[in-house]
Amino acid sequence: MDARVADREVLRGLDLKAEIDRLRRDRRAIILAHYYQAPDIQDLADFVGDSLELSRKAAETDAEVIAFCGVRFMAETAKILAPDKTVVLPDMDAGCSLEDSCPPDAFADFRRAHPDHLSLTYINCSAAVKALSDVIVTSSSAETIINALAPTQKILFAPDKHLGAWLARRTGREMLLWDGTCIVHEAFSETELLKLKALNPEAPVAAHPECPAHILEHADFVGSTSAILRFALGSPSETIIVATEPHIIHQMEKAAPAKRFIGAPGADGRCSCNMCPYMALNTLEKLCLALRDLEPRVELDEELRQRALLPLNRMLAIASGAATDLTPAREH
Repeated sequence: MDARVADREVLRGLDLKAEIDRLRRDRRAIILAHYYQAPDIQDLADFVGDSLELSRKAAETDAEVIAFCGVRFMAETAKILAPDKTVVLPDMDAGCSLEDSCPPDAFADFRRAHPDHLSLTYINCSAAVKALSDVIVTSSSAETIINALAPTQKILFAPDKHLGAWLARRTGREMLLWDGTCIVHEAFSETELLKLKALNPEAPVAAHPECPAHILEHADFVGSTSAILRFALGSPSETIIVATEPHIIHQMEKAAPAKRFIGAPGADGRCSCNMCPYMALNTLEKLCLALRDLEPRVELDEELRQRALLPLNRMLAIASGAATDLTPAREH
């Protein structure tokens, strides 16, 4: 019998949530979940957050096992920050279009072609690309980090060109941008968004900066997933239009059940093309098996991990207000 079929047979008779709770206790595990995970996973998690919050939690936890319900680069980040922990990802195929857009060899060539540029690299990238970077940023921390740089410092931003362009507009800094995009945030339709705004004229639009400029120009608020959540909950409006991966709406509805949250539409106004197909690969069944077997397990070469750790630690230090060296002094 195929192992996957056998596993499904074993799980069929179980209360998955109860079994995950048992395994969590037995393994001394913490379950971390991104806002873009399915609601049943969010509700089981010990902590739900955005990339910066999840990075901090991974670095701080005293758990022996981190079950990371997100995508591969997030689980890699947890392993970089917590090398003594066992880090499992329910489905190792849960990748990221931004990571795919920035192969390490091509990025290394790009860096060598611009040696006077400091590389601010979005956390949505592989450990190998992190190791080639000067500072890692998240959508929560990027503006703070850019403002901490000397005005004369040339900046290279990768891999998300839309986030980079939005940051350039916000900070007034010229930046050399890698040509990468998120398939989720590229899927929103300007035409359909305008139709939705016309039907809900009092509803503000909250958008993630990974969206293209033609979507952001219609937004009343632009920010990271956690910032969008805070905006939606703090807004006096009874209806909010949300232009990011729609599973974050689950947290909004839990915290503000009297409000109405509408996901921004895709091309035909109805498609689910703005749901992340990579995040959707994680399921309760796969999470249960990952905790049971401690597989799929994230493993990193130690030399690579150490090189990737430096730009991550710089991000965490600057985001917390600490001073740190920000010169592009590494070899590429």
